[in-house]
Parts: sequence; structure tokens; C-alpha cells
Amino acid sequence: MSGVDGRDDGVGHDDVVLEPERQAFVEEFALMLNDGAGMPLTDARVLGYLMMTRAPHSSSADLQDALGASSGSVSMATRRLVDSGFVKRHIVAGERSHYFRAEADVWGSWLASERKYLDRQRDIIGRGLTVVEAAGRTGAGDVDAEVRERLLNGRDYMQWLQGYHRKMLEEWEAFKAARDHTDRSETP
Repeated sequence: MSGVDGRDDGVGHDDVVLEPERQAFVEEFALMLNDGAGMPLTDARVLGYLMMTRAPHSSSADLQDALGASSGSVSMATRRLVDSGFVKRHIVAGERSHYFRAEADVWGSWLASERKYLDRQRDIIGRGLTVVEAAGRTGAGDVDAEVRERLLNGRDYMQWLQGYHRKMLEEWEAFKAARDHTDRSETP
């Protein structure tokens, strides 16, 4: 069978069902994200699958078939993964199906989009801080002093963290550029 790259290697690069070793990775990856980060299992399986498939993009139906998941769970998983920046929607001209793909830099994309989440947290906490401060009982020893301190720290932490995210993303891009430069210089 000819693959995406034109080689006749006996492996269908666009096959929906992954080879057993690749599927084992998907399951191990999903359990790691579920246990360690609290990511829903279906979300983690979809992400792992999209990282391992050779297909340039996968439809919702492909994901359902490959993962043995319901259309509703795949729909919710892909929505959350797109919203969080792990996965991108892909449009196929003339098709009505939803298609998805993992970016080459899944983690850098996630880091870049996480800033929206930090903004939202900062804004919501800031609104809570406004409510507490409007009551005017936030001076030392006042009834809302501790509440104000928690909210102030939360809002300012999100602001600080967002600035650090910019720095981390810049450093990540520099790290990849150096790695790629090294990889090219070592190639005969």
C-alpha cells in the first residue's frame, strides 16, 4: 500500500486504525495525562491518536472508529482540545465533516493559547476583588481583609504568570531553533 510520502512500505499511512505499538502509546499517553493532569480520558486519547497518526488530518468519524468512542464524547473532546490549543480544526474543501489535526508543536501551541485561560482567570478574580473592595471592609483587621488578600494574590498571580508564559514561549522557540540547527549540522 502506498503511503502519504509515496513509499510502498506495506503500511497505510492514512489508515484510521493505528498499529498495535502506536495504539499502546495512545493508551499509555492518555492514562498519563488523565492521572497526572486530570485531562478527561477521551480527550487524552484523541490527542495521543492525533499525535501518532500519519494521516494529515482525521475526521470525527475516524476518531470514533479508531478509539471506539461515541460521537458525543469525540465531539466534546475535540471541542475542549481545540479550545485549549492542543488540536486545530482542519477544513477540507467541499466536505461537511469536522476534521482535526495535531500541530507539529502541540505543547508550544498549548502554551501560547493558555494565556487566554490566564486572562479569563485574572478577569474573573478581578471582578470578585471589585465586589469585595466595593463593600469597603478590606483594611487591616476588617472582615473582608483576608478575602481581599486571597483575591488580590490570585489576580496578580495570573498577571505575573502570563508574563512568564511569554518568556517561556520565547525560550521554547529559541530552544527548538538551536536544536534544529544542531540536528541539521550533524546531518552528513
